[in-house]
Amino acid sequence: MTNLNVHGQENVVVPGFYMPNRLSVQACKTLNYLLQGRLCYITDDAFPPAPDVEEYLSKKHIPLHRFNFRHGTPLSAREYIHDLFQRGKNVIFLPGQLARVRGALTDVPSLFLECVEHMSIPVVPLFLGYYGTGFDTLYREEPEKDSREEFYVLPQLPARTKSMGARLLSVWMEKGMEVFSAQPLLQESLTTHLVRSLHKYGRTVMIDGMSHSSVPYYKILGVAVTAAQRLRKRGDKRIGVILPPGPAGTICLLACMLAGVTPVMINYATSRASFESTVNQAELKTFMTARLFMKKLPNFSWPPMEQIILVEDFLRSLPKLSLIANVLMARLAPASMLCKMHNTDARHGEDEAVMLFTAGSTGEPKGVTLTHRMIMANIAQSCCRLSLDKERILGSLPLFHSFGLTIALVLPLLKGRPICTYPNPTEASTLCELVEKHKLTMLCATPTFARTMLRRAEAYTFATVRYFIVGAERLQPELEKEFMTRCGVQLLEGYGLTEATPVCSVNLPDGERVRGSAFAIPSIKSGTIGQLLPGIAVRITDLEDDEKILPLTQRGMIWIKGANIFRGYVNKPEFNKSIFKDGWFKSGDIGQMDLHGFITLTGRLSRISKIGGEMVPHEGVETAISEILKLNAEDGIQISITGVLDEQKGETLVLLSAIPEHADPVIEREVLAMLHTELAKRGLPNLWAPRYLVAVSSIPVLASGKQDLLRCRQLAEEAIFGQQGR
Repeated sequence: MTNLNVHGQENVVVPGFYMPNRLSVQACKTLNYLLQGRLCYITDDAFPPAPDVEEYLSKKHIPLHRFNFRHGTPLSAREYIHDLFQRGKNVIFLPGQLARVRGALTDVPSLFLECVEHMSIPVVPLFLGYYGTGFDTLYREEPEKDSREEFYVLPQLPARTKSMGARLLSVWMEKGMEVFSAQPLLQESLTTHLVRSLHKYGRTVMIDGMSHSSVPYYKILGVAVTAAQRLRKRGDKRIGVILPPGPAGTICLLACMLAGVTPVMINYATSRASFESTVNQAELKTFMTARLFMKKLPNFSWPPMEQIILVEDFLRSLPKLSLIANVLMARLAPASMLCKMHNTDARHGEDEAVMLFTAGSTGEPKGVTLTHRMIMANIAQSCCRLSLDKERILGSLPLFHSFGLTIALVLPLLKGRPICTYPNPTEASTLCELVEKHKLTMLCATPTFARTMLRRAEAYTFATVRYFIVGAERLQPELEKEFMTRCGVQLLEGYGLTEATPVCSVNLPDGERVRGSAFAIPSIKSGTIGQLLPGIAVRITDLEDDEKILPLTQRGMIWIKGANIFRGYVNKPEFNKSIFKDGWFKSGDIGQMDLHGFITLTGRLSRISKIGGEMVPHEGVETAISEILKLNAEDGIQISITGVLDEQKGETLVLLSAIPEHADPVIEREVLAMLHTELAKRGLPNLWAPRYLVAVSSIPVLASGKQDLLRCRQLAEEAIFGQQGR
């Protein structure tokens, strides 16, 4: 039987109107006790309660009132509830049955929150969440035998509270984050869990997409243990790993962790200056890579050979007897013995696990330390939403990409799912072949990489795919539509940050509607980055005043909080002060949330120009101009908006264009004039019209497929200020 832990009895209000995020029989029993039996429930006729809850209410003769929220008004709902107050009843809204959404924050559809928003009545929020000991028992639809329910009566929200529906969503979200973050699981060692999982799922294989060979997980563990014994003797604090996804990269990552060394995943698609900055910030003296990989990257700024450990030579040099013994132990010895022998609990919780560096799209790369707690949290959060019991995963994103590391590698290792790795996410034809050959079911890519795969795909290529998750850049509606039309695949846009380990939100396929219910909470909404993962909270503030908190449904700066959020960039204390407030991290992204929890991004702080005192979002301008010019998303990124300094208005907009006809300087003025007119027709301010057009051969992008914002701005400045100087 599920245990129920009750908190906040002091917040009980009589008479009161109570709004739970969800209810169970145990929670109903608790409310009956707290309110001394003077209670009733209210719901909509077309929102049938769960059978066990309805049976309990009937057995206890607790009234269940029906109100037509679909056609009634907030005023009539308010009068109905006040009438029940007059009869000495406390009123509790009863969420009914919905399409089952894994990891949903609430079972209350937006219609009811909208109604509460305008009722002008105080509300007591109730929060119920399920927590257990496993990665997939958090926020489950139904609790497991070893799980417990945490039930909170939260402080009453006064009637004068603005945007009551958004406020309810906010308090539920923040309480869920708080309870999630307090779980003992998150203090445990990621290394220990990896060892236990690789042992438990020892016969699961990692497929090398290059050679088509496969390596069982127990062998990866045994080789990593042997390599760790050698690395431990070197005494390195951190080691740079310059390897693509694959068995070698996995072994090096795990060997470092087992040796008590922090692996620093090096971006091998970066510039010399960025690489040198990474080396200095991480204080690296040793690097691990492969000879073959070095040959494939002749232009990379490789460190001196005396600092490099070549994986091929290193593994060949390991004592064969030790290697054989460790592989056999990884297969046959108890996992507890392996963990004890190698002291896997030595690092845990807030200790360093891995170090990554941001892509540097707006400047020098910044170091982000991912702790054991952060990775454990984001894996658990992801498992709450994704059903991974049968998935076969494509691992083609680089390991220096936080999504490629955490979701495409560590998560399947912990869940015991097969991975097919490939070192280059741009080789679309090969990736499509791997999807077909190995019947892969979960793909992760940027929209840019997904677009190249679509060009090489047949109608049947993605027949086995259940999840095709895209992120790191905006998903264009045209690409989303074409994937569905040509291949029958729904692209699922998500959102993440290196600083968040990385996943914060994701769209997922909708569940089946519940028969007899007129209501559902969708799992996917085009044009959004999806719903937050459990255990993460969002706050919105005014764009020009971090102290001014706005309702979640208003556009503003997005702040994030949760156990998966980092504590600050490496060696940047002053900068860190500007991006943290009371534990909240300033994401730099601008957007808002609807009452179903979907987040819409409208821009990024670094992609905002302040012109004449007004904030102008670059991405909003790009979207409008793309529609005016009828640009085809399949042709890739063709335009970019950036800002340059302007003496009179602070900044002005520049349109970088890789459209061939724009290279003719004669038509520059015509294009700018046409855009000015067309933007005005759409009701957009004059400030949104670019003042300059700069023709470029291509829009600069990073290895991840994101625009290189720094280089875009540099090109604009060189073209404009260079011309003015002449």
